[in-house]
Amino acid sequence: MKELTLRQVEVIRAVMMAGTIAGAAKLLNVSAPGVSRLIKYTEDSLGVRLFERKAGLFVPVPEAQKVFDMVHQVYRQMENLNQAVSSLHKGEEFTLSIACAPSIAQFIAARAIRNVRQRFPDLFIDLNILKIEETLDYLLLERGEFVIMSSAMDNPAVDCQKLVEGRLVAVVPEGHRLAEKPVISVHDLMEEPIIGIDESDPYGRILSHPYRDAGLEPRFSMRGRFAQTIVSLVRHGLGVSVIDEFSVAEVYMPGLVRRPLKEPASINAWVLTKQGRQLSSFAEFTVERFRQELQRARAREAWDPAPETPEAG
Repeated sequence: MKELTLRQVEVIRAVMMAGTIAGAAKLLNVSAPGVSRLIKYTEDSLGVRLFERKAGLFVPVPEAQKVFDMVHQVYRQMENLNQAVSSLHKGEEFTLSIACAPSIAQFIAARAIRNVRQRFPDLFIDLNILKIEETLDYLLLERGEFVIMSSAMDNPAVDCQKLVEGRLVAVVPEGHRLAEKPVISVHDLMEEPIIGIDESDPYGRILSHPYRDAGLEPRFSMRGRFAQTIVSLVRHGLGVSVIDEFSVAEVYMPGLVRRPLKEPASINAWVLTKQGRQLSSFAEFTVERFRQELQRARAREAWDPAPETPEAG
């Protein structure tokens, strides 16, 4: 005896529902002779009768009732399977837990997640903001699938992949004398109250590199912990600073002027994952959206309008 195929099950169910070959063919959008031949072939190959022909109708025979019950069950399971696939396609009943450094979370994360939401409208996203020292526990305890950071982590349990190399920029208050310069040097910043981040912090060390590379010892008039704090202090006229371009990646930031540094300095964005962990397809898609948004920010040639050069008289 041959085994039933899904196509045969589909045709049997259609005949059961329609009661006629023509009706089943219409349900399946195929020709009636094809349905008739497949029913006959199925009964012959199984060695059992499934339908009795009465006045042009196909009536299920009583002895095959168990087969018909199983056919119904198969179709219910197929409907459940299709519903599960549809839910997966939209991200239903799944929580994507991810985390970012504060410098990337403010602007880049929102843009990346907007793209994720367009692709998976029903996906629940749990976005956490982490300090570097919180990252290891977050990944190893599997509280989330990945973390986007501005520095890598030297730990064999963590996999670090560079997403993009960004730039450091100078930020000064709107109306500040340095805002008149199209390019600002760290030597210019040294003449002003400097707002920074403790160099014991990996992010703080990165922001101090332009000064150190120029042989300067930055003297901070005040320090903050996160990029958003630094930006806010500068916008309120409390000093000047060096910051990564991802932290100021908004199109327009009132009260703040961003200028290229004369001394080129870079910062990397990294994706950190637990070594050996297989990311969900949602997480992989999201990492790529972060990469795209970071690259888009890196592609900007200028942040704020350069001061106009007076025309020669």
